Amino acid sequence: MSATTSRRINSEDAEIFYWTLGDGPPVVLLHPFPVHHEFWLPVAETLSARYRLILPDLRGHGESGVGEGPATMQKHSADLARVMDDTEVGRAAMVGVSIGGYAIFEFWRKHRERVAGLGLCNTKAPADTPEARAGRLEAASDVLERGTEPFFESMMPKLFGKRTRENRPDLVDGALRMMRKMSADDIAQVQRGMAERADSIETLKTIDVPTLILTGDEDLMTGVNEAELMRQRIAGSRVRVIPKAGHYSPWEQPEEAARLLRNFLDGI
Repeated sequence: MSATTSRRINSEDAEIFYWTLGDGPPVVLLHPFPVHHEFWLPVAETLSARYRLILPDLRGHGESGVGEGPATMQKHSADLARVMDDTEVGRAAMVGVSIGGYAIFEFWRKHRERVAGLGLCNTKAPADTPEARAGRLEAASDVLERGTEPFFESMMPKLFGKRTRENRPDLVDGALRMMRKMSADDIAQVQRGMAERADSIETLKTIDVPTLILTGDEDLMTGVNEAELMRQRIAGSRVRVIPKAGHYSPWEQPEEAARLLRNFLDGI
């Protein structure tokens, strides 16, 4: 893999870390909750041969601070704009998994002229239902009381496909190692920010750049139904399903994810 450089910048009330590697057209890769930029490194090995990859730690994740109050999508979007400014990138393809996708929808609403193409992976457009929102807020309170480990353990069956959990304990352990960078307060504020995110279904109709939608065949959290909902509303978009993968499909099956993303990016 080509040389990686890291930078830290101030974005409002938080310090944001990001890494860059590779040369070529810029691509921003946004990881899911509650891991960090290393989620993308197995895929980056393939993509960095042709693209300049920008890998932020989203606010509250990894090395990035959470700031004051909930880590809202508006804050994540502003952080991304500052990272792009700092890298002197005017326009880039953007790929986001789960919360990375939520941040991309907000970024599109604010800065669509800066988006060359979209990869929406294991994510969904609707806002939380009242039940899901209540669950997030309860999890935020719970993690402050009980600590982070019970929360991480409870997430594993939701994040990973059954086959990954049975056959690749190394991938589960690697994700846990990334998660442990987050404090209880980080988790609580990121959950609160996701709970108040806007509904993005109407936004889908406005997306007019090349769009690839990826999901895993064992993704219990978003899955094929959510992918199809996006495909039907984003003109010209395509869905690809990664086999033997759950909600963390690019981490679970990086070779297949890299192949699909490389073909998509080469076509932009």
